[in-house]
Amino acid sequence: MTEAKDIKAVLWDFGGVILSSPFDAFNEYEAQHGLPADFIRTVNATNPDANAWARLERSEVNHGEFDVAFAEESAALGHEVRGADVLALLAGQVRPEMVRALDKVIEAGYRTACLTNNVSKSDKIDPTANERADVTEVYARFEAIIESSKVGFRKPEPKFYTTACETLGVQPDECVYLDDLGINLKPAKAMGMQTIKVLGAEQAISDLEGILGIPLR
Repeated sequence: MTEAKDIKAVLWDFGGVILSSPFDAFNEYEAQHGLPADFIRTVNATNPDANAWARLERSEVNHGEFDVAFAEESAALGHEVRGADVLALLAGQVRPEMVRALDKVIEAGYRTACLTNNVSKSDKIDPTANERADVTEVYARFEAIIESSKVGFRKPEPKFYTTACETLGVQPDECVYLDDLGINLKPAKAMGMQTIKVLGAEQAISDLEGILGIPLR
């Protein structure tokens, strides 16, 4: 097993890790509109490599095309939801305790990168809040940012993780990776990374402290 002294880089997902999870906003929308719990996630998980969501994150469709395609896919599963409604739910809030942990990791000398599946803005609208002032301030801390909307591939495609490692000049077994989705952690773990599934900020910070052996609060 890789020891803390062998770790050179900490890789971070953004939404659901640094930002609060959009899944909470999805569930609130579902409750308000009489939809089954986790229905939006179910749509996103159906045909996950080629559905509207996947194509949007690879910038293969624009926002208008996504709006229509998501409506069609969700209707096929029993409830029509406009893609535009989903985009409006994506902007989470910065978790200050996770930013402090990131700062401590950087101060300790670890390399850092943000690995994020995101969507490009359209007509000056940024649904993921990537250009919001508090978000850009956090982005500026990372040595590298790997964005699906810019590179044209997405997690959990292995190329996404190897690109991050190549960008930082590290090997997978020299990395810790934090993500809130198990499906995104599996390829990283298979490559040799130590992985943390983020269920909440306190749990994630405790797990990372355990791996690195340093205080992060």
